[in-house]
Amino acid sequence: MTPLDRDARVPPLTGVRVLVVDDLEQNRKLMHAVLEPRGFVVRSEASGQAALEALAVCEVDVVLLDVLMPVMDGYETCERIKADPRTAMLPVVMVTASGTQQRLRALEVGADDFITKPFDQAELVARVRSLARVKRLHDTVLEQTVALERWNAELETRVAEQVDDLDRLGRLRRFLSPQIAGLIVESGDESFLESHRRDITTVFTDLRGFTAFAETAEPEETMSVLRDYHGALGELVFAYEGTLEHFAGDGLMVFFNDPPPCPDAPERAVRMALDMRDRIDDLASGWSRQGHQLGFGVGIAQGYATLGRVGFEGRWDYAAIGTVTNVAARLCAAAAARQILISPRVRAGIDERFETRSLGPVELRGISRPLEVHEVIGTTDREDDP
Repeated sequence: MTPLDRDARVPPLTGVRVLVVDDLEQNRKLMHAVLEPRGFVVRSEASGQAALEALAVCEVDVVLLDVLMPVMDGYETCERIKADPRTAMLPVVMVTASGTQQRLRALEVGADDFITKPFDQAELVARVRSLARVKRLHDTVLEQTVALERWNAELETRVAEQVDDLDRLGRLRRFLSPQIAGLIVESGDESFLESHRRDITTVFTDLRGFTAFAETAEPEETMSVLRDYHGALGELVFAYEGTLEHFAGDGLMVFFNDPPPCPDAPERAVRMALDMRDRIDDLASGWSRQGHQLGFGVGIAQGYATLGRVGFEGRWDYAAIGTVTNVAARLCAAAAARQILISPRVRAGIDERFETRSLGPVELRGISRPLEVHEVIGTTDREDDP
């Protein structure tokens, strides 16, 4: 059985690139004859300098380097290969003509292996194949390391972006429903925060009798009532996708049709107010058993306002400024317990499913002329609720 036949039993690595460096042409041809039939891709150079120039422009898996060459011998060539960071891990097999001294010198200059002339073909192929596997493994690890570094850099960028998004989402959720805040963060569009004018429907709510209650109740009792009150109303603000302008003690202001357009703003505001009244009725019965007599009043008005971000760096709010907010606040102040008072435009914006009654012209504090006020009694159709 010939060496070629024996070696055929070992599956070759595909496309292993070998650089043969020898000043004698017959030696280079011999290496081609031994390696190419076994699937290696062989390139040969006649000098150390030519080998270094070849390594600068092509990829190689293993170098077979003769020791005795003119001008630049194999030792110097090997040293220069190992000194270059790009080729420092490239396996070099020194082909020596003698024994111990040349082998020791080869190891000192960084050679990975050596083979003695005349060489055994099977041994040569085995050594080249073994070192090629090590080189391929090193290349794979290096590629994975680079990929991991790139992925880590991308991950850091994504985390930073997500932290920014979470920060923006946290700011926006102070006055927008979670779903609207999420959409704005996803789109990256915060232009609505700039000052602009919009026709909005504004809802004001507060508790009747809260001031007297807070003056006589223990602070813990006051905080408990407010916690229940805010929790009940806040959930409905988000459910109806309203924009929360502010909480101030027992007072709450919500508006519709900004930032997201809301073509049914008056109807949505009134439905929310009715659901709020039902929620507070449930809470009020519990408060009553604790000796707290608290009612719930609502004022709703429609009109133009200037809207946008107000505040300072680190503490921004989204505010609506205009007569419409004042009217809603005055209607709320005029409402008795369980009353929902609305302006004429709000009344015109709802249909016959809502039961209302006119209270006639009403003088509202701070409003120059009497306002035709309507009270919302209820509705016969609640299946459209969110």
